[in-house]
Amino acid sequence: MMADMTENGASNGRRRLLRAGLRGGLVAGLALPLAGFRSLSGAFAPRAELWPRWQAGDASNTQSVDFSAWGAFLERYVGAADSGLTVVSYGAVTPEDGNALAGFIAAMAALPISRYAPREQLTYWVNLYNALTVDVVLEHYPVASIRDIDISPGLFADGPWDKPLIVVEDEPLTLSDIEHRILRPIWRDPRLHYVVNCAAVGCPNLGAAAYRAATMEQSLEAAARRYVNDPRGVTIRDGRVVVSSIYDWFIEDFGGDEAGVLAHLRRYAAPALARQLAAIGKLHESAYDWRLNDPALLSEG
Repeated sequence: MMADMTENGASNGRRRLLRAGLRGGLVAGLALPLAGFRSLSGAFAPRAELWPRWQAGDASNTQSVDFSAWGAFLERYVGAADSGLTVVSYGAVTPEDGNALAGFIAAMAALPISRYAPREQLTYWVNLYNALTVDVVLEHYPVASIRDIDISPGLFADGPWDKPLIVVEDEPLTLSDIEHRILRPIWRDPRLHYVVNCAAVGCPNLGAAAYRAATMEQSLEAAARRYVNDPRGVTIRDGRVVVSSIYDWFIEDFGGDEAGVLAHLRRYAAPALARQLAAIGKLHESAYDWRLNDPALLSEG
């Protein structure tokens, strides 16, 4: 883990990345609009494909998973930017706190999660996904974008999502496994996209506290409203509706078509935005900002 890098070294590394300009096909610092809504990118997005092995659970189990170590890390290093984006101070993470994060992930790996109640399993997988994402960024920091962490197998692989990062109940798991083979197909809730974080500016915010089973429903609702009403979720300019590429990539989770996405957006939009969406009745473009959610990097950009 590179959490013990000196501040000067981290700063110099960030400057080198910014000067490089193009990395992994991405213009650093820019959101890239697509040619039109429901572009070809959606056709290549990961589909929700159930891994049946993870459907097991014990609804009578009242045990709770201890997420306090993850909560302490978030409290220390997650803050809010002026725009409402939450950012992670990766460059400030101490070796001790980096080790504590690794210890939390190891503790999660040791849990027999299949014996827990489904409501506890949901928060387990969401918190674990977010912790693994932060940890993999720390291991390769500094980077301008998580897409620059090209550790996934395959000649054309991009980012860290398809490399096994943890073993749970003797099963090696990738970030893609957790999101697309466990969370999405088992719970079938589009609001999950608002609580899993991919360390990008365009992504819904990383929560500043660990998620809890008892309050997960409220957290899902609040996260959905926050993102839909943020410019990263929906922006209307000159009568044209630009939405996050999340609604393009994962359109199957939002009703399967443009009408389904619009209905979802109107459900969570503030009254004025909901009226605009209803009046326009169409989506025009999607866009996403892949810059790392790092306050030091964003301040330099």
